[in-house]
Amino acid sequence: MGMTMTQKILAAHAGMDHVEAGQLIEAKLDVVMANDITGPMALPILKQMSDTVFDKNKVVFVPDHFTPNKDIKSAENSKAIREFAKAQGLHWYFEQGKSGVEHAILPEAGVVAAGELIIGADSHTCTYGALGAFSTGVGTTDIATGMATGELWFKVPSALKFVLKGQPGPYVSGKDIIIHIIGKIGVDGALYKSMEFTGEGIAALSMDDRFTMANMAIEAGAKNGIFPVDDQTKAYLNEHTKKAYQVYEADEDAEYDEVIEINLSEVRPTVAFPHFPGNAKTIDEIEAMEPIKIDQVVIGSCTNGRMEDMRKAAAILKGHKVHEDVRVMVIPATQKIYKQCIKEGLLDIFVDAGCAVNTPSCGPCMGGHMGVMAAGEKCVSTTNRNFVGRMGHVDSEVYLASPAVAAASAIAGKIAGPAEVQEVK
Repeated sequence: MGMTMTQKILAAHAGMDHVEAGQLIEAKLDVVMANDITGPMALPILKQMSDTVFDKNKVVFVPDHFTPNKDIKSAENSKAIREFAKAQGLHWYFEQGKSGVEHAILPEAGVVAAGELIIGADSHTCTYGALGAFSTGVGTTDIATGMATGELWFKVPSALKFVLKGQPGPYVSGKDIIIHIIGKIGVDGALYKSMEFTGEGIAALSMDDRFTMANMAIEAGAKNGIFPVDDQTKAYLNEHTKKAYQVYEADEDAEYDEVIEINLSEVRPTVAFPHFPGNAKTIDEIEAMEPIKIDQVVIGSCTNGRMEDMRKAAAILKGHKVHEDVRVMVIPATQKIYKQCIKEGLLDIFVDAGCAVNTPSCGPCMGGHMGVMAAGEKCVSTTNRNFVGRMGHVDSEVYLASPAVAAASAIAGKIAGPAEVQEVK
């Protein structure tokens, strides 16, 4: 029996010719990453195993969750990884002001590449599957083990195959597609499986679309999400990384638990209602409901804080004002994206519309800072999770949407589609 993309990468890193679903393996790691929450917790465990990391070029720290530091504890956490990174001579340490959100900065800086095996102490490490890598989130003990030894055990996942056909319609992005898919299969529909995307429809998806979709694979319970390496991927890699990368392709006789066809032309702008990413409703369904008034909009995060996201939001907001009852946070995911927003005049558009533009950070995504909500408030957010209390008070609500829908909702003061506000422009 043949192997999936994920299985081939795992086999190669385990030094094996063949692996199969359910098999336990020990594999060598290409990148081990932690942030300002998970890194400090891993350090005491690491020190029980080793005085040094296994490779100072392969261990990465990114302070992004509570930076700029929001309180004394977050400052101490950042200090811990800063001092450790300096003492160890780590090549990849991304300090505040030179960095951004971990899952945006690592591809941008060329830290990760196709065919690699990457672990991160953050569930959305699966983002790098957009580049044709196997990347997955792990716990604190595992990340410490990876830092110390450069190896980790894995249970080889089975896979779901998503065959993408056609082209997305107006205002439909990777965010809409992945929410549509999670709504279709459920938040545990891919539990410990690999979500492998294929089909001619992939050519219609930008790299930013793919990063978004791979990022949210975990929201369906997946071990990882992964895309084939095509010309778009190679162009991105050749621009961003100096690494030699390896391209893996699934065998024609690879075994999948299920093959699911997605016609992209049938996907509509889609919103995930509280309190699960799989609680998907199309903009058509929403427009048939009573208006859902909102208090806040967040445009940013490791899911939708990239350049394409900024441009889509700005295109909607240009010439408009944010609704008087709504506050909007725009958070570019990296400093490079922030600078490009300045260069293209997007920050002028955001500020003129009445948005607060914040420095690259995870910000309010997990209730950190720069947009925490009070009881009873509702937020349309381009982030990836909308669990109870995710962005503040347990009685607040988060609706997950694309940058275009988020921007349109900011103008309308309610959840709205881009077409609705563009008509009155």
